[in-house]
Amino acid sequence: MKKVMADQAPEPVGLYPHARQVGNLLFLSGVGPREKGTKDIPGVTLDEAGKITDYCIETQCHSVFKNVRHVLEASGASWGDLVDVTVFLTNMKDDFKTYNKIYAEYFADNQPCRTTVEISSLPTPIAIELKCIAHIKEDS
Repeated sequence: MKKVMADQAPEPVGLYPHARQVGNLLFLSGVGPREKGTKDIPGVTLDEAGKITDYCIETQCHSVFKNVRHVLEASGASWGDLVDVTVFLTNMKDDFKTYNKIYAEYFADNQPCRTTVEISSLPTPIAIELKCIAHIKEDS
């Protein structure tokens, strides 16, 4: 097993790697929209208590997809290697349509299996997180 930490991706919020490669499979930890080196979250406005006052799901989607790409590239994989994506949304009713439209733009060529679920919250004040599996060539 190979542990992967991506220099360009935001730091994990707990004790876990960005990804683990086992044979030809790459398992990404949950990836959110945070920016590397900061606690700022693109598309999220917080009050003094750290609660969300406003957010833009479109901005968060673009940021999450950028972060997934960083982890894939640090692992020696590419966008086209994704085979399974699990998406966690905190507001399916309001955000699914926008998220689905943006997802279709990013995955027009590669269409991995996908599951989308609504959850009540995520560990940080974000509205979307992706859990991905990719298939890549094993190191020689």
